[in-house]
Amino acid sequence: MTAHDVGSRDYYEVLGVDRDATAEEIKDAFRELALRYHPDRSTEPDAEERFKEIAAAYAVLSDPERRTTYDRGGFAGVSFEDLFGGIDLEDLFGDMGFGFDLGGGGLFGGLFGGRRPRGPRPGRAIETSVTVSLDEVASGVVRTVELPHEITCGTCNGSGAAPDSQPRQCMHCGGTGQHVAERTEERAVFRQITICAHCGGKGTFIDTPCPDCAGRGTQRTSSRLEITIPAGTESGTALRVAGHGEPSPDPGGPAGDAYVIVRVAPDPRFERRGAHLWRAETIEVADAALGTEITSPTLEGTVRVAVPPGTQPGSILRLAGKGLPRADGRGLGDLYVAIDVHVPTTLDPEQEQLYEALRSHDAQ
Repeated sequence: MTAHDVGSRDYYEVLGVDRDATAEEIKDAFRELALRYHPDRSTEPDAEERFKEIAAAYAVLSDPERRTTYDRGGFAGVSFEDLFGGIDLEDLFGDMGFGFDLGGGGLFGGLFGGRRPRGPRPGRAIETSVTVSLDEVASGVVRTVELPHEITCGTCNGSGAAPDSQPRQCMHCGGTGQHVAERTEERAVFRQITICAHCGGKGTFIDTPCPDCAGRGTQRTSSRLEITIPAGTESGTALRVAGHGEPSPDPGGPAGDAYVIVRVAPDPRFERRGAHLWRAETIEVADAALGTEITSPTLEGTVRVAVPPGTQPGSILRLAGKGLPRADGRGLGDLYVAIDVHVPTTLDPEQEQLYEALRSHDAQ
């Protein structure tokens, strides 16, 4: 399969970015969409095809040379292995819990032509979310989350078959649950994998279902899990908890993973920009001209901030180290205070005389 075969939509449209988007904007858009459509996490029916399309768009637009070639009108006939060869997938997916092996066993191998590895399949990932305050992000926090999920049925040990019986292997797919058809055109190998129509992809038939799980092999439950949210965590970060997802669809297989999506609640005091915090303060014209001192909140309490004489509207005052911890643990961000100057819209007679006197003085 080539990048051109993934879809005919414009790659900028696929990622939802403008044609003049920066590299960071392209990366952020891809990560957001990848979280939504990753086949191991998404329940949407077209998740796998959407993820292929998103991955191809990122592979092209994240590389300046490939992006230039694409902008000039073409990017066909290139394999996904070639596209992703220059991308640091560890950096891109490291905090998202995604596999990124281009061989047969990883995410990209599975989606883009590799064979599924032998052995039992892992269970599906599950997802929940937790909302924390900016103050909790500043210090880090431990939260307990509720994870509704399936567990292996204790009666049949996940086989789905009643006690003293066993599932029988599907003779049409040999127990693999799928059919594979290949064809070669020029230098490209096209592999079509379809679910076995006879067993529905399970690879087995159950003649006598387990009475406790009705042949599903799992039972619905929920569990409580303590999750550590590190200081400086960005909103939208997916924290991966290995082995706390759904059980494997195959007897003896590993459970999937759980992902806890961290949402940081808006804070009325600050606007967050990475590790930096921003806020606006309004001062009077006289204070801007003569200088003054204002009180500003920080994550550690209030501080007095000196506003120098001659401060102009839009001036930025920097309070070093008063922001959030950096996610990589390398120090603290800063607090920036944007100064706005209040110009009165109405004046009483005394104020009007003062401003007239000032204007006359300035005109001399």
